[in-house]
Amino acid sequence: MTTAAPTTKVNLQDVASNRKRGGDIRITLSPRTVGCTSGFGGTLRLTPGEYVTEHLHPYSEEFLHVISGELSITLDDEPVTLGAGDSLLVPIGVRHRLVNTGPEAAQVVFHLSPLAPRPELGHVDTETPLQDGGANPDVGGPR
Repeated sequence: MTTAAPTTKVNLQDVASNRKRGGDIRITLSPRTVGCTSGFGGTLRLTPGEYVTEHLHPYSEEFLHVISGELSITLDDEPVTLGAGDSLLVPIGVRHRLVNTGPEAAQVVFHLSPLAPRPELGHVDTETPLQDGGANPDVGGPR
């Protein structure tokens, strides 16, 4: 006898926007949303001039792929220009801040892996977040 696999499909519109650190961040695939155990990912949308505040991930690498737009990311204070089709690895522990430097909205797909031991350990703010809110509620906790 076989059992049906749990649903692992998530539509972007079914996920709440997290604007705590800037932009429209939507974590679509995570332990909370689909029960995954090795990482999490989603999308980021930044309007012109919008940014994601500086932070680092002490346990995870972050993989970024720019779908559209023009961006600048600083990696430990070193700027890198990104455009549509560019992918970038942010190594574990590297401070980074992402800014839309172009005239149009930018769309990014991201993935972080491996997971931190607990969700509240996975993200360290090195710049004051734009909105108040605790640890990243989008990643951990039960489905």
